[in-house]
Amino acid sequence: MPTVKETFEAMAGRFRADKAAGTSATIQYDVSGDGGGTWHAVIKDGTCTVSAGAGTNPNLTLQVSVQDWLDMVGGKQSGQMLFMSGKLKIKGDMGLAMKLGSLFSM
Repeated sequence: MPTVKETFEAMAGRFRADKAAGTSATIQYDVSGDGGGTWHAVIKDGTCTVSAGAGTNPNLTLQVSVQDWLDMVGGKQSGQMLFMSGKLKIKGDMGLAMKLGSLFSM
């Protein structure tokens, strides 16, 4: 199983530019627990850049535990189910949050 860090290092490579037309956003990921951390993705002009640390004025912030993040990116758990059960907290642009799943291939 990949580490949280490895999932973020691979994220830009899983970005689907064809699904991101007209999207310009900064998304921050706060992953809590052992091996967690904070990363942010900047989507602009059909590209995605992922960096460690907090983003500047993120449009969307996701808060999730290490295990739930790994389950979500591994396809064992859906983001919607994690959100409904309170395990995934979302602050900011809810429309962008709903679009996130289509922006990255799993």
